[in-house]
Amino acid sequence: MSYKYTLNPQYTNFNETLLNVQDIFKDSHNSIHKARNELKKVKLNGIQTIIKSFKVPNLLNQIVYAYFRDSKAKKSYDYSLQIGDFTPKPIGYIEFYTSGLLKNSYFISECFEYDFTIREPLLEENFEEREAIFRAFARFSLKLHNAGIFHNDYSPGNILIKKSESGFIFKIVDINRMKFAPLNEELRAKNFSKLWASKEILTLIADEYAKHFECSDTFKERVIFYSEKNKKIKNFKKRLKGKKVTD
Repeated sequence: MSYKYTLNPQYTNFNETLLNVQDIFKDSHNSIHKARNELKKVKLNGIQTIIKSFKVPNLLNQIVYAYFRDSKAKKSYDYSLQIGDFTPKPIGYIEFYTSGLLKNSYFISECFEYDFTIREPLLEENFEEREAIFRAFARFSLKLHNAGIFHNDYSPGNILIKKSESGFIFKIVDINRMKFAPLNEELRAKNFSKLWASKEILTLIADEYAKHFECSDTFKERVIFYSEKNKKIKNFKKRLKGKKVTD
């Protein structure tokens, strides 16, 4: 087995840790998310970290990631550096190969001790400071967009929030699918489509966003349009699979 890795120069003491990440991940039982990929919260070298283990790709993608395209682990690391303070600090990534094909890959970042994701205020009508959270989220999204960052999976579970004395701190995660370019009004409106939010909440978010960004009179309507379009597509796919649809 061979490997490739990159370590953030700020974390030189993690070199041996990164090389042994497979055993460290296996020995840890503190899983915080397990689906296609798995995340574990592990304290390493005195720092609370998140280790993300990516699912072993199918044979075709093992070849693609080995020779033609960056792996998800590498993208997560590279994009974290490019995004900066919008996401938890990256420590490094490592890829393991067998017979020249990518098998296992890991991305390690510092742990952002958040209080909740945006999913909770979206679902709970009596969530404390709910309106203030949505307005702060709108301003955070504007900063993200002004920096030329489009998160392709800007969904509730990927938006972390920590309450502070001055307001709310936001971080985005699951960032291996990103676009970096100046964003026009349509892309800005479209980026809220995966929140699965109500029209009332989207209107509030769009209203706050428009206070700080010069946009057309139809911006709020476009935000809602793209959200409804996404819901229809996702619900159509659920119907095809015989699953329950949601509003």
